[in-house]
Amino acid sequence: MASTIQALPTEVVYLITAGEVIDSLASVVRELVENSLDAGATRIVVSLWPQQWRIRVADNGCGMNLDDLQQAATAHSTSKIRSSADLWKIHSLGFRGEALHSLTTLADLEILSRPVGGKLGWRMIYGDGGKVVQVEATAIAPGTVVTVSHLFGNCSSRRQGLPTAAQQMKAVQATIQQIALCHPHITWQIWQNDRQWFTICPAATTGQLIPQILPQVRQGDLQEIKLEIPNPLNSEHRTQNSEFSTPNSSLLTPNSSLLTPNSPLPTPHSPLPTPHSPLPTPHSALTLVVGLPDRCHRHRPDWVRVAINGRMVKTPELEQTILSAFHRTLPRDRYPICFLHLAISPDQINWNRNPAKTEIYLNEIIYWQEQITQAINQVLSISSTNLKETVHTTRVSKLLKAAEAKGGYNFNPQNPNENHKTPNSSLPTPNSLKAVAQVSNTYIVAEHSGGMWLVEQHIAHERVLYEKLCDDWQLVPIEPPIILYQLSPAQVSQLQRIGLEIEPFGEQLWAVRNIPAPLQPRDDCAEAILELSWGGDLQTAQVAVACRSAIRNGTAMNNQEMQTLLDNWQRTRNPRTCPHGRPIYLSLEESALARFFRRNWVIGKSHGI
Repeated sequence: MASTIQALPTEVVYLITAGEVIDSLASVVRELVENSLDAGATRIVVSLWPQQWRIRVADNGCGMNLDDLQQAATAHSTSKIRSSADLWKIHSLGFRGEALHSLTTLADLEILSRPVGGKLGWRMIYGDGGKVVQVEATAIAPGTVVTVSHLFGNCSSRRQGLPTAAQQMKAVQATIQQIALCHPHITWQIWQNDRQWFTICPAATTGQLIPQILPQVRQGDLQEIKLEIPNPLNSEHRTQNSEFSTPNSSLLTPNSSLLTPNSPLPTPHSPLPTPHSPLPTPHSALTLVVGLPDRCHRHRPDWVRVAINGRMVKTPELEQTILSAFHRTLPRDRYPICFLHLAISPDQINWNRNPAKTEIYLNEIIYWQEQITQAINQVLSISSTNLKETVHTTRVSKLLKAAEAKGGYNFNPQNPNENHKTPNSSLPTPNSLKAVAQVSNTYIVAEHSGGMWLVEQHIAHERVLYEKLCDDWQLVPIEPPIILYQLSPAQVSQLQRIGLEIEPFGEQLWAVRNIPAPLQPRDDCAEAILELSWGGDLQTAQVAVACRSAIRNGTAMNNQEMQTLLDNWQRTRNPRTCPHGRPIYLSLEESALARFFRRNWVIGKSHGI
């Protein structure tokens, strides 16, 4: 087996971002684990001894032969790129070939490896600068075991500047969990001081993996979709110069501690065996896992996460797009649970912005923002394919003793190739919910093929009115004007800011000559205008108008009025919650009702026959 790890040419080294990334236990774990993933591993065992500053990462990847092991820790040696042109075709997590070399200057490094199909494994110990100081044959299963000992032993000031061991272990856990989200098919075993710390079992999708990381979130609280979307038009025949540069990149010196391989891979011109590698197709893939806003949310935006081509990244533009898409669907000061994974053409990404590759330049950012917004709108809509839902109120679920596993959101668009064009094409047709009755003049009982829903009429109508106001904010003239008394300058300025015509009408009197259209038929227009004058942006005003104009709880409705409200509500973009973040409906699944009333009993047995 020929060696695939080679030193990069000098001109390529100078094009690679320089910087120190081996700065903690977590950074070492990240570098070694990413090498394992690049090697095609499906099982990774991470062992840590924080007090001894020792880390071991073992995998069942493709392994390395003797020639590759001798070359692996030398400066800028990698199997993943060969020339500067390959920097625009990055399919792997690592490509700079510096992490193992950096580790040899900061710690004692030992690697055991055996290639798949090889009859013999090898153990190597490296000295300063990546030179091999000891070689011996060893018995090992196919794969690689990397052990880093006495980290920062020759730099005591570095150790003193690091957080406590407990904080570093927390960072290690977060690092592994982030990587696991991007690679849900991997089996993880994490050990600390020779005791099993935690495990992450493989899952078919990221949505099925998240409850292992967030135990308070149930499978039924999440909805996951996968869409195939076309690449931006101007990326189809992109050509790059031999120089690796962008409007925001610069040439930096190569004397750095960067990233690496520990395992040989095919040349960059052949497909990599890793499942996260994007293929050269005219389409990209978008995977979206969303915590439904009527079921789960967070105090902090710590679970608005974006991954691109198998790596978690920081992209403020895309994160803000996600937050904007959830605007007015969550309670005040609450944030969504959302994981976005884009698998896109490598020529759309510049990985060279940050040494750890956590910050990137993404070409055609506006295009991707539009696709993400449409995908989130599609997830939050109510379609005929996900009407059958589990009971999601804890008290009711205990009462009905319903198993939540059968109540998942089974989203499966009929034509996923067109979802980017018509994000709301899966919305239900009118009458998919049938109004049956009204309870306490507050809740509409609605029947559908999978069970029944209870819909609160006021906030359902509030959602309908709010989206209408957002789409068409109309101010209509009124005669005679509404006269308000003793407004402060700030109140007058606020009313003018949202478009109302207001002018002095005498001492301490003000005349309002136009109002939002929904308020026109109401008798309490003056009170509504005063409410709007107390501050907030236009959307706050729209929420206030929708809330005041919506049908009140306690109002009797006939069947036709209830049906009309249900039909209009189902067509809204975000029907799960009102603009204040309150859940609008409660679903009672037919199977749950059957279990509660024990309809699966054999007739006669309940009577002792």
